[in-house]
Amino acid sequence: MTVYTVERTLPGITTEALAGAQTAAIDAAERSSAEGTPVRYLRSVFMPGDARCLCLFEAPSAEAVRRVNDAAGLPYSAVTEAMDLP
Repeated sequence: MTVYTVERTLPGITTEALAGAQTAAIDAAERSSAEGTPVRYLRSVFMPGDARCLCLFEAPSAEAVRRVNDAAGLPYSAVTEAMDLP
């Protein structure tokens, strides 16, 4: 599967709300996979200085990643194919 980056701007988010957003993304990805569209949440990086968050997902398409984030109720500005270079 392909890796996608989800870009978010989260001004004023608390640590607790950030953890809740991560849980929502994981849960929505698991529901999508259980329903037949495999999506896997990989990890996130939050940059508090500019309130930006980058989340990595593995999925068959950008649209599948958008659906997962919409189902989780999470805002995003872009979903882009990425190369995960650990």
